[in-house]
Amino acid sequence: MSTPERTGVVAAEWEARLGAVFADPSLLRLVFQPIVDLQRGTVAGYETLARFSTPDGRPSEATPDRWFAAADAVGRGAALEAIVVRQALVVLPTLPADCFLTVNVSPHLLTEPELADLLLAVDDLAPLVLELTEHQAVSNLRPLVDLRDRLRARGALLALDDAGSGYSGLQQITQFRPQLIKLDRALVADADGDEVKLALVEMLGEFGGRIDAWLLAEGIETWGELQAFLRLQVPLGQGWLLGRPGPPWVQLDPAVRDRLRRQAAQARLTEHVAGLAEPVLVVQDGAVPAGAMGVEVDEYGHPRCLLIPHRRGADPPGHRRAPVTLRVPASAGVSEVAQRVAARPEETRFDPVVCVDARGAALGIVRVERLLLQLAAAHAG
Repeated sequence: MSTPERTGVVAAEWEARLGAVFADPSLLRLVFQPIVDLQRGTVAGYETLARFSTPDGRPSEATPDRWFAAADAVGRGAALEAIVVRQALVVLPTLPADCFLTVNVSPHLLTEPELADLLLAVDDLAPLVLELTEHQAVSNLRPLVDLRDRLRARGALLALDDAGSGYSGLQQITQFRPQLIKLDRALVADADGDEVKLALVEMLGEFGGRIDAWLLAEGIETWGELQAFLRLQVPLGQGWLLGRPGPPWVQLDPAVRDRLRRQAAQARLTEHVAGLAEPVLVVQDGAVPAGAMGVEVDEYGHPRCLLIPHRRGADPPGHRRAPVTLRVPASAGVSEVAQRVAARPEETRFDPVVCVDARGAALGIVRVERLLLQLAAAHAG
């Protein structure tokens, strides 16, 4: 347990460290981590991250979050964040075309004059994104919402960090209406093996779509995690797998870019069974040419049975009438359909799946062999 004397020593040490940075702001430098458009495999933006040094030029052993917490504890939090924002504004004009730049700000400090006046002094803040970090509750939101509107009028956008980490985070989404929602890292880690996490991400994605906000998966470290977010159509990603923090403006490694584009293409192909469906003869009287696959339907176009051709050379030639044991909408996911196929009785497991429209009318068939090949290709990618 810390003694009062030790607590006082630590506070004095932090005041000395902070004093050195305020006296020489070059002891705080910025690095930039790429934010990637997962569907196109291109850099869409960068996150601004702070790095601290000691007066003798050595990297600080304390993490950046400890620096900002210590500054906040002594009433200098807004001043320290203002150094970061000021440096970000300096490099903003050099940002590559079609990219945005995010910078972290604390909601309870954003209305302080050191930060608010600095931002409001700039007529055009685009394409700056203010990323609200949730570390301390804001008792009165009205001034913050008013400032948000004034900053948006100057072109700034809003991002919300750590979404999905708790009820308060969901409250902030409804109150601030951000344009960017960053998923909490706890939701991203090992998400490919956790259906509960994926379900929550899917829910946040649907909610974000309703308020015109994009999801950003932060902290992606494995290709499995990336593939999971591609399947959920999460538009943006960030993490060491895609690119580490560095000087402006780090581009994607070509090998990472190419693999990402291949996986994105595979995810698009295997996302819905519509991409696997093939045309089929639709008849009402069971009359199908020899060797052709058919679906017999009722007067509404609803499938009644499959007309599966006998193997070549069979005697007599013709078709086998098989019940339709699985019909799926064109929007059904490939993985979901494969699971349902595997649950069918053994004697019908490899019969074609009938793909139907919203009215239940037959559109085509999906061969089980093709379904499995697509899943295997996606897994290999």
